[in-house]
Amino acid sequence: MEGNRKLISPFHRPLCLAAAAPGGKAKLTHPGKAILAGGIAGGIEICITFPTEYVKTQLQLDEKANPPKYRGIGDCVKQTVQGHGVRGLYRGLSSLLYGSIPKSAVRFGVFEYLSNHARDEAGKLNSTRGLLCGLGAGVMEAVVIVCPMETVKVKFIHDQSSANPKYRGFYHGVREIIRTQGIRGTYQGLTATVLKQGSNQAIRFYVMTSLRNWYKGDNPNKAINPVVTGTFGAVAGAASVFGNTPLDVIKTRMQGLEAHKYKSTLDCALKITRHEGVRAFYKGTVPRLGRVCLDVAIVFIIYEEVVQVLNTVWKTE
Repeated sequence: MEGNRKLISPFHRPLCLAAAAPGGKAKLTHPGKAILAGGIAGGIEICITFPTEYVKTQLQLDEKANPPKYRGIGDCVKQTVQGHGVRGLYRGLSSLLYGSIPKSAVRFGVFEYLSNHARDEAGKLNSTRGLLCGLGAGVMEAVVIVCPMETVKVKFIHDQSSANPKYRGFYHGVREIIRTQGIRGTYQGLTATVLKQGSNQAIRFYVMTSLRNWYKGDNPNKAINPVVTGTFGAVAGAASVFGNTPLDVIKTRMQGLEAHKYKSTLDCALKITRHEGVRAFYKGTVPRLGRVCLDVAIVFIIYEEVVQVLNTVWKTE
């Protein structure tokens, strides 16, 4: 019996190791590919989902004390189309489109760079490290791209709802903001934006990393079809909406044309609570939920597909 065990043991151990790691070491994505794929994904996504972003922003800017101009999502869409046509739902798209491409590029580029250094020897990224890498990506995109982009977008949308709109287009609007308020005028609500984007991407990448690890099991290179990727992305998007919509409301108020009413991010939060109640922090949740779930699902699907194409034409290993 002892002799049999000695004969079996050398062959038995490699088989166990093979079963434990059938896919070998996980393949890493080059940050350069991530930047290019992220930019393409961001540009396509925003063109599809912008009307929901417009409605969400209008509802968040619709202060209770005014009194409210809109009775809900449908009423906001109806009034916008009646007053400005269907094109009115795309007011501010140019500012967001110009920013969405570099925003998504920075997000995925930074995430892949950080995650490539955070993976274990098998190339696996655990959920906690995925959260931290997502946090880093979110903070970077907030400072470099999102804050100035979002400030201009919110001012454009808010300007349209005023009695005498003063911005004639993207470049004219940016020029006027800088002329009257300086570069600082495009960085209103920076603290709130950093908090929002950092928590946004931390939550999304945490959920995506967790779901991917669950789906792939012991095979880090197991393929995930676009439908599954989109489903995971939608779940990650929903989690981020419920997790940080209050920060999004504060950010929007801090970047609107009435931002001068608030001394700081904390002052804005306190005034919303005092004058409008806690429910005001969840204004625009439904349209934001629809937009973000679709947004994150589309972005991750396109990103993954573009990376696969780049892997065939751009050899980095």
